[in-house]
Amino acid sequence: MIQGAFSHYVPEKVVKDILENPDKLQLGGEERIVTVMFSDVAGFTSISEKLKPAELVNLLNEYLTEMTDTVLAHDGIIDKYEGDAIMAEFGVPVPYDDHPHKACYTALEMQQKLRNLRKRWKEEGKPLLTARIGINTGEVIVGNMGSRDVFDYTVMGDHVNLGSRLEGANKFYGTNIMISEFTYDHVKDDFFTRELDLIRVKGKEKPIKVFELIASKKERLKENYIQMLEHYKQGLSHYKGQEWDDAITCFESCLNLYPNDTPSSEYRSRCIEYKFNSPGPDWDGVTVMKEK
Repeated sequence: MIQGAFSHYVPEKVVKDILENPDKLQLGGEERIVTVMFSDVAGFTSISEKLKPAELVNLLNEYLTEMTDTVLAHDGIIDKYEGDAIMAEFGVPVPYDDHPHKACYTALEMQQKLRNLRKRWKEEGKPLLTARIGINTGEVIVGNMGSRDVFDYTVMGDHVNLGSRLEGANKFYGTNIMISEFTYDHVKDDFFTRELDLIRVKGKEKPIKVFELIASKKERLKENYIQMLEHYKQGLSHYKGQEWDDAITCFESCLNLYPNDTPSSEYRSRCIEYKFNSPGPDWDGVTVMKEK
């Protein structure tokens, strides 16, 4: 029963572990701290309108196969597909401690594989897909959800919803991978990141700090990029202190190095606006996300 339920979307070694240690798998609702990942193809609706149904299916299957293989290779499980969107979890059904790290490695590898796919698609004259990924870590309800006869093994809860919101929030900042402060707390020593903002996502009252996931610290960043990140960090500090001129100078230094850096451009625009229209002494620095 266990093998039939999980063998199609759980790594083989996880299925083996469940069979050898069935007590690790508790069916039904159970509270667990896990890491959830949501990915979605940017502008997929407009892309799909330009392709014949068979072409669309082939392109999507090629993309989903590469992304799924990456999730499974890092001990994640595929929760569900919704068209071009993927929902995955790390740390279930068999618990393990480093699920935030595995989710982050997965996201970075997914983006690298997608870059490789785009090179081939360009040669073949196919649309060049880009994807956004949101990652969050927190306590969820894990188990079989549904009716008595038809059910899914899935996760539910506020932290799941937050992960989904982060995927969409990438669009506003021009980023590819966004992680929550909860995931950041686990992985900050092993990955290059930068703070993006303090945001309040749709449907939530409490703001959360979000970060861009850039690379593993096993990799080397370009010297110009390291300089840009330092200017950005200083600019963000001035921004929080309402030191608009100093912040503008820092973000312009970022844009001199990387003209297309959307977070730097966004903060420069905000600082210019606030310089002439002060947000006031009660300003909390929270950005409200009006879209899901």
